[in-house]
Amino acid sequence: MDLRVFDFDYDVTWYVFFLNADETVYGRYGGRDARGDQSRISLKGLRYAMGRALEAHQAAPPPAKRADPPLRPEDIPAAKRHKGCIHCHNVNEFRRADAKAIGNWDRASVWAYPPPDNVGVVVDLDAGDRVKAVAACSPADKVGIKPGDVLRRLNGVPVASFADASYALHKAPAKGTIPVVWSQAGKERTGALELADGWRKTNITWRPSLLDILPSAPFAGDDLTADDRRRLGLTAARAAFQIGDNLHPSLAKAGFRTGDVVVGFNGVPLDGTTGDLLGYLRRNFLVGDTVTVDVIRAGRRAEVKLMLSN
Repeated sequence: MDLRVFDFDYDVTWYVFFLNADETVYGRYGGRDARGDQSRISLKGLRYAMGRALEAHQAAPPPAKRADPPLRPEDIPAAKRHKGCIHCHNVNEFRRADAKAIGNWDRASVWAYPPPDNVGVVVDLDAGDRVKAVAACSPADKVGIKPGDVLRRLNGVPVASFADASYALHKAPAKGTIPVVWSQAGKERTGALELADGWRKTNITWRPSLLDILPSAPFAGDDLTADDRRRLGLTAARAAFQIGDNLHPSLAKAGFRTGDVVVGFNGVPLDGTTGDLLGYLRRNFLVGDTVTVDVIRAGRRAEVKLMLSN
């Protein structure tokens, strides 16, 4: 398999390329998020994307001949140390290992293939270029994209599916602007989406290629009751839990105590449950990072440093 042609999110469960015999790629279909492996796909959406790909095929000029040799998964240096079959997610692991070996690994690369939601656009499941919703004050909202509009091109990539949009954003910079073309009330409009630092971040805990670098904090405890939150001066929605008697040795060594109430990390308060707090760790930090855990101890605020491991 030529990785230069079949360039896609190697962590996903299912993915489709629409291409001709000369390896001209007209479109893509597939993708997922943390909700499940079918969260971003539907049969209607596949049919819609296929129709758009056929239109592109009929309109496309003859493809240029490919001069460069294929790049196969087994040609990646780290793959030569791998024993057994090469699974899709191994491609990401091989590339990360090689980048680390030469000191060229960028930790931002773990937030690969960001969904269009990250720039404020929710696309329709059954017609992947249709804008279903736009987040207020998002990059998409600021350029004037509205629900019901049709995406045409994103970062130079024609859009007919979630996969197309995600691929376009995967090629976008960590910070800066990217062009967008869309139709609104039958008229074509253009703009530039402003991408702030950290815009790529999303829930990556489902990715099999990252299991060795996603952190796990062995906290055990119960969510605070409404009365407990009120007594400690926390809002009713604030995520907070009290560490129980089964204090993990690594946490005790870091300085935590039974009875400590965890209320956030690095000064960031969160709403929700214990799961939301611990999920925040896995979504935003990697193994080896040190975080400041915000706790309430005997009624007083305190901070405990914790180096994350898996």
